[in-house]
Amino acid sequence: MKTQTYTQPKLPYAPDALAPAISQETVDFHYGKHEKAYIDNLNKLIENTEYADMELEEIIRTAKGPLFNNASQAWNHIFYFFTFSPDGGGEPTGELRKAIDEQFGSFEKFKEDFEKAGVTLFGSGWVWLSKDNDGKLFITQGPNAGNPLTDGLTPLLTFDVWEHAYYLDYQNRRADALKRLWDIVDWDVVASRY
Repeated sequence: MKTQTYTQPKLPYAPDALAPAISQETVDFHYGKHEKAYIDNLNKLIENTEYADMELEEIIRTAKGPLFNNASQAWNHIFYFFTFSPDGGGEPTGELRKAIDEQFGSFEKFKEDFEKAGVTLFGSGWVWLSKDNDGKLFITQGPNAGNPLTDGLTPLLTFDVWEHAYYLDYQNRRADALKRLWDIVDWDVVASRY
């Protein structure tokens, strides 16, 4: 059985490009070390198993325990870091904006609800904006390695609320960290997922 090897994609921007929202030091530790460890562990865990040639999303939907945790964390971090751009910020447009306005009342109300979900998640995890097959939007909390793929949803946007995602830059000020991430969201990327 041939085992597929997952590799860590190179970021589409320089490690210092997201500052001051996310510092180079955080990118180096968070993407460079934490993400690399998840991918390395994932590759070890799938070797000579039924998961060896599965797509990453399928592993996330079907695996449990350490394999799920490492597969989902590997996917979540790539999804997270590839949502950002040094030229990001602003507001969404098009169909995504229309859906946000219809379902949350306004973009500002959506941001408020999204930040609240991130701040109130106890412990470590993720806050997600996802859609179902009908295009209905959902804000959900994913504790630990939680991922909306396991609920049949399509993720559009996530903010990482594990402490290692923000502690070097914001210490224990999770709310401040979440607020700053809006400055680097690439809404074209998010809209393309919608």
